[in-house]
Amino acid sequence: MKVLIVDDEPAMLLALKRLLSNIENVELVGAFQTASEALAFIRERDDVDLAFLDIKIAADNGLELARSLRSFCLDLEIVFITSHSDFAFEAYDVYPLDYMVKPISRMRLAQTIARAGSRRGVSLGTDSGSTSNRLTVRGLGCFNVSSEQAGTLKWISKKSMELFAYLLVCYGKSVTKTRILEDIFPGMPLKNAEIYLNTAVYQLRKVLALHGFKEMIISSQEQYRVNLDQADVDFMQFEQAVMELSEIHTANEAAAIELEKRFAGELFEDKSYEWAALERERLSIVYDSYAKRLASWLLDQKRYREAAHIARRLMLRNEFEEESIILLLNIYGSMGDRQSVHDCYEYYSQSLLKELNLQPSATIQQLYEQYY
Repeated sequence: MKVLIVDDEPAMLLALKRLLSNIENVELVGAFQTASEALAFIRERDDVDLAFLDIKIAADNGLELARSLRSFCLDLEIVFITSHSDFAFEAYDVYPLDYMVKPISRMRLAQTIARAGSRRGVSLGTDSGSTSNRLTVRGLGCFNVSSEQAGTLKWISKKSMELFAYLLVCYGKSVTKTRILEDIFPGMPLKNAEIYLNTAVYQLRKVLALHGFKEMIISSQEQYRVNLDQADVDFMQFEQAVMELSEIHTANEAAAIELEKRFAGELFEDKSYEWAALERERLSIVYDSYAKRLASWLLDQKRYREAAHIARRLMLRNEFEEESIILLLNIYGSMGDRQSVHDCYEYYSQSLLKELNLQPSATIQQLYEQYY
């Protein structure tokens, strides 16, 4: 596999070169500090398989560079490497293979390379530091953590469990002790909060060590983060799969339908973590957008029952969200199911009147009259 790197930090270029040199069947064909150098290189050859790009390359824009590189090499895989995790949502429209926040570990890089190879049907070896033991995290609809080595984690305390969930939502990025204290121990005297945090960290490390993940919680200069190299986290995998499924078609329809089913519920649904509210809402939007796209595609394919199943789920998640009601009415109408059109409209209009004292919009009323 031929790999290209673009990063304006010489130290980062050197680090990536060293990491990549330990991975079998990988050839580093170019390492550049500017977008113009990378573009000039890619214009001369179309055999590059994978590009690691920094989001912010001095005065250049990594997202724009990714689009330009793709224009010359259509099947080029893109991996963003950056210190700025806030750019992850903006990177969606480039459909990257992966999004890696610095610092990047050897194992994390090897996993990404292996994933890129599997998409091309190429077997890529990793260095001797890899291990088969994995930590499985289920955060959609529940919060459950287990390992191949020792089964389900038995938490020592609720706060150690909450701390782990909190660090997971930071997606491997370091977070300051001050912010953790404010979010997990709000209103508690500082000295007491620090004692509770230290205890929670100790308990968390202890339980993870029993499963073979002694070094998973990393602390430095009053900052904490979780190393995700050996973790399979369902909400991260779901979002990544949505990003990769840029277009739904007959060749990937089975995978697209299965992906929708993987969203088992809201993030940490059975936990009342106030700090998780924004991330819960963001992931909910990711699911809703994808589910509407899939239901609309199924409707176009005249696969009405499957489309209706997804649209009903959307409606039950937010019964006043007009776009989902319109989608469901269109599905029932296309099926010629007048009774379901009527029942759906009546349920929506009565709920709207009872809860918000509102009437359905003109668009929904017109749809109802069109199909009933």
